[in-house]
Amino acid sequence: MADHQRIHPVDLEAGNRPSTPLVPSGSFRSDKGDPAQAQAQRSTNHHQQAQRGHGPLPPPPRRAAPPAPPLPPPKRRGRGCCCRFLCCVVITLVLLAVLAAAAAAALYFAFRPKAPQYSVDRLSVSAFQLDPSTLTARAAFDVAVTATNPNTRIGIYYERGSSLSVWYEQYRLARGALPAFYQGHRNTTALAIAMAGEVQLGSAVVSGLQDAQRQGAVPLVFRADVPVRVELGKFKLWKVTSRVRCDLVVDRLMDLSSPIKIKASNCKFSFKL
Repeated sequence: MADHQRIHPVDLEAGNRPSTPLVPSGSFRSDKGDPAQAQAQRSTNHHQQAQRGHGPLPPPPRRAAPPAPPLPPPKRRGRGCCCRFLCCVVITLVLLAVLAAAAAAALYFAFRPKAPQYSVDRLSVSAFQLDPSTLTARAAFDVAVTATNPNTRIGIYYERGSSLSVWYEQYRLARGALPAFYQGHRNTTALAIAMAGEVQLGSAVVSGLQDAQRQGAVPLVFRADVPVRVELGKFKLWKVTSRVRCDLVVDRLMDLSSPIKIKASNCKFSFKL
């Protein structure tokens, strides 16, 4: 006969309680377990899933980095180069102007230039005809002009291509030209010039000319544009135009019974570059 086993009750609350705690006192492990072991377990699970063909798990999202501050705009060098170039040009021009002024001052004190002098000494009318039907005037003049060069170290070359004329108001009565010649230092040259021309006048102009002749004061203008070259010592300068204007008053113009007298004369001289 089999022996019957006896089961004795055990008091779990009294006798089988562990004598030592599972977690030592003073440790800070949470009830969820050790963090290092949890990280190792996650790595093992990740490796096992990769071996099973599920592929690696996506990495956790990363926080986007803040945008970089904008770079400062590059400095413009073109404006600085232009400013430097303009400054160099201005300085060069100023230096050239100073050098030119110094050279002109040196020439002035070395040569002491003086303007030439001109005068109309005699004006005679060899012919003056007025056609009453067409009011066309045909005139011929003989003019005596005196040119004086007062400079001691400057000579004057009178070139070809000059133009001389006698005017009544805005009408040119006659024209002529000077011969080409050289006028030396402190020289006075008298020139006899023959001039002739033809012009159509208006009725009012003819009436005014007759009134001026009755009064004995006919205004005329003598003009001369002469190309010249100035000689400074042994150097001949560039060609310029010498302009002469003489305002004349004669006693008559249309009566040829006696020589014409010049009652007033005022001549002005200038250069045209």
